[in-house]
Amino acid sequence: MEDTQPPEHRGRLRLVVPSRSDILLRNFTELVGGPLGSRSAPGIVSPGVFTVERVLILLTVLAALAGILLKGFCRANGWESPTQFYATCYSDFPELFRNRGLADGNLPILGTGSQFEYPVLTGLIAGITAWLVPGSGAPDARILAYFDINAALLAAAAVVTVLATARMSARRPWDAAMVALAPGIILAGTINWDLWAVALLAVGMYFFSRERLVLAGIFIGLATAAKLYPLLILGAILLLALRTGRFQPFLKTAGAAAASWAVINVPFAIANFPGWAYFFQFSADRGAGYSSPWFAYNLVLGRLRGQELSGAAVDLLSLGLFVLGCALIALVALTAPRRPRLAQLAFLVVAAFILTNKVYSPQFVVWLIPLLALARPRWRDFLVWQGIEGLHWAAVWMYLGQVTSAGSSQHNLDMPYYVLAVAAHMLAVTYLMARVTWDIYDPTYDPIRRHHLDDPHGGPFNGAPDRFRLNLRRRTIAALQQKAASDA
Repeated sequence: MEDTQPPEHRGRLRLVVPSRSDILLRNFTELVGGPLGSRSAPGIVSPGVFTVERVLILLTVLAALAGILLKGFCRANGWESPTQFYATCYSDFPELFRNRGLADGNLPILGTGSQFEYPVLTGLIAGITAWLVPGSGAPDARILAYFDINAALLAAAAVVTVLATARMSARRPWDAAMVALAPGIILAGTINWDLWAVALLAVGMYFFSRERLVLAGIFIGLATAAKLYPLLILGAILLLALRTGRFQPFLKTAGAAAASWAVINVPFAIANFPGWAYFFQFSADRGAGYSSPWFAYNLVLGRLRGQELSGAAVDLLSLGLFVLGCALIALVALTAPRRPRLAQLAFLVVAAFILTNKVYSPQFVVWLIPLLALARPRWRDFLVWQGIEGLHWAAVWMYLGQVTSAGSSQHNLDMPYYVLAVAAHMLAVTYLMARVTWDIYDPTYDPIRRHHLDDPHGGPFNGAPDRFRLNLRRRTIAALQQKAASDA
């Protein structure tokens, strides 16, 4: 296709157009006149008012409004169980505002006896936004205002995420439309504050792609102070450092991340260590959470009257399988014929964490959406995955309405169907991991490298030569030859 040959023109590059390069979108556009014409030159010829970024911002705002409309029943009638589950408008904001001292003006973690089950930066966001709500106590009007303030700020975080994703690749900004229109973000973006961590990580990865390593580390550290999963990105960077022999980018980024995380956390740890440590203690002590594979396994064993997994067994299996998954990802990174891209490894590591973790909350889907848009921007796989996640999202609320509130049976979902929804979500994520791994071993299937790019998100690793690669086939042949010689 024409846009696989990017001619330079006055310092500009031709943009990759999804209606040309993506099979699903190319066929879909036949309904509105077909793909963009072959004589057009997006990225070279000015689009006028409707630049890519402006269109992406508009799409993100429309998606955010759709997400708030989905909460319309609760906004009008309040967040009460079980109706908030059956109306699929549940959010942690009203619950935490009422029951964690936020309505009384207490700042999480610092308050005496404060028990807030989230990291420090998330606690700061929760407390500061509560201060913005006029009045006192927890009447319905204040709860609604608290939700609306946080929803508006999360919409801004989504815009930042989309823009950072779009700017990581000079030729493929339209891939960020996956993030802007993601059904997972529309459905689950306002359940909790996870989009803050997603936005901070996206900005950190953007700075890394521009080789501004200290800034990249600072934002990755801030993201980790809001949610722990961004720390996993450093593992992907370490694997690329091993593959290329360039360790300075990893050391700079990790050092800056550690410093920024410490700047946020150390003052709280000094001021109120029990309150600061509660998040870590809570995470370690909690059992298998809803929608985790371990919770689903125990449900099945309970129905069959078998031996359920204890909390200690879940901890051991969860950690052990995640370590095994990381070892396999490292093997892929070090044995692939060509160095993997940073986004591919980041997606694999975070997906492995999600699949093996003892907790899977519905909003965790937003962690993977920007990473998949960078790792494998194929709309067919993306939409199928998002459709399955949507079914799982609905199944969670119908099941919770039954087990937590003894709601009306006509609205409930029985255990086997809920377990099937969990299994479908896990199989969909596993399939995406398999496709990304396939792209790593055969770059001709990689949507990014098919367009004559190496690793536009990889910063200092972009275009870097390999310094270390494990060749298991050669070692196996050598071992067999040595054994045959010794036998002779």
